[in-house]
Amino acid sequence: MQQDAWKSIFDAYQIHKHNFAKEPFILTAEQIKKATAHFTSTKQREVRILCKQDTRESRPDIFKENNLFILPIKNGIFAILEGEGYVDIPEITSETFSYNSKLDFELETSKIGNSEMQHLDFAYAASLIRSFLEDDSLILTIRGRKYTREFDFYAGKYRHHIVAKSVQTEVDAGYEGKNQVVLIEAKNSFSHNIIIRQLFFPFRQWQLCTRKKVHVLFFEKRKDVYSMWEFGFEDERNYNSIHLLKSARFKIM
Repeated sequence: MQQDAWKSIFDAYQIHKHNFAKEPFILTAEQIKKATAHFTSTKQREVRILCKQDTRESRPDIFKENNLFILPIKNGIFAILEGEGYVDIPEITSETFSYNSKLDFELETSKIGNSEMQHLDFAYAASLIRSFLEDDSLILTIRGRKYTREFDFYAGKYRHHIVAKSVQTEVDAGYEGKNQVVLIEAKNSFSHNIIIRQLFFPFRQWQLCTRKKVHVLFFEKRKDVYSMWEFGFEDERNYNSIHLLKSARFKIM
């Protein structure tokens, strides 16, 4: 359904003829609403739904065919860029470690439901996250949605300079220790890749709020296995400089 909506948007503003080597294409929420006003389905008109492209596969065909991705740069303003906007979540092929929980009692309520948040909270309560990061001082201090301060960065095939401000970001959990801040994006299903924005924007946002080193993790629970990937950025202002630092998977005993 979104395929038709995005084709209408691209046709309305001749996006397919844009010179992406020169600059990103800037698109507003109002322009999206105007170009899709004739559609009857909410999924074909809702800006939030149309611009939610969290994996390579979730992009409309017109984005895939032209090697494009979309980023919010201000509340109601988006940049469409050519290039790689996503990072692979590589399969962890090493052995699954048995981890002995530091709790001295069983958390019965943590077994009710199957949400990303509860799995993340249990891993923290069992001190698995502290152990993975080798930091016993980590305390949960960050959670939920916030709007970013202004920051600039480079992104896409042509390393265009972009300024972002007042973009809504969400952190599933953030922890502060004596010397570092750790931000986590969590999923409870298998992920082949995610949009780099989900790690990069919170990373840049919290860099402006602390003098401590900021680290970003991707967390996933599948069946009874907890997996974690720590990513870093070789250049903190380069969106595409993301790289994997370490990964491991555990069973909590």
